[in-house]
Amino acid sequence: MVIMAHPDDAEFGCSGTVARWVREGWDVYYVVCTDGGSGGSDDATDVSPEARRQITETRMQEQRNACRILGVKDVIFMGYPDGMLRPTLELRKDIVRLLRQYRPARVICQSPERTWVPELSIPRHHPDHLAAGEATLAALYPASQNPWDFPELLAEGLKPHKVSEIYIVGAPVENHYVDITETFETKLEALRAHTSQVSADFEAIVPMLRYWAASVGKKIGSLYGESFHRVENR
Repeated sequence: MVIMAHPDDAEFGCSGTVARWVREGWDVYYVVCTDGGSGGSDDATDVSPEARRQITETRMQEQRNACRILGVKDVIFMGYPDGMLRPTLELRKDIVRLLRQYRPARVICQSPERTWVPELSIPRHHPDHLAAGEATLAALYPASQNPWDFPELLAEGLKPHKVSEIYIVGAPVENHYVDITETFETKLEALRAHTSQVSADFEAIVPMLRYWAASVGKKIGSLYGESFHRVENR
């Protein structure tokens, strides 16, 4: 299960790994915490509820299209307002519910902490990303595996579930690298599916994407790679 704040977050951060896991036979599910409704142009003057609704619908469809390219089994949209995500008990409970329903062995999530080395990346550490990461890690331990947390879920028939492996994107310390040489072009194709976000300058950012992936790949002797902080939940 891949739990991210926005549509397209997974494509940028881990879709090469997702495509590789799908090829290896894993069933992969996406969870998108926000509605993506703040993903319009920075030059917009119409920011009405109707404009937001149209952006939300567009971005949801783009995410579905990207998931089809990657072979993702399904995508769940939680619908929290884009730009206002907080690591609340409500969000934690909603994530726990999904963890107990789908019972994944592995979870990919975003880092709840900023990375300052070699320098702070402002876009990478959107407040929604940090909130999604904090809420997901709190849901993973102890809430998902602890029957005493959110007992109403147990009453709903959702038994505790312990996730074995956690992969954190954008963490201050990275300790795990995945060879995505064979799936890098699939990653690019999935990113292209987010037309509203990347169509204007996609070809301009491809060299940057290749550079980032190649920099990680060098660490494991491959052409392209993706990096994580990986931990086993023993």
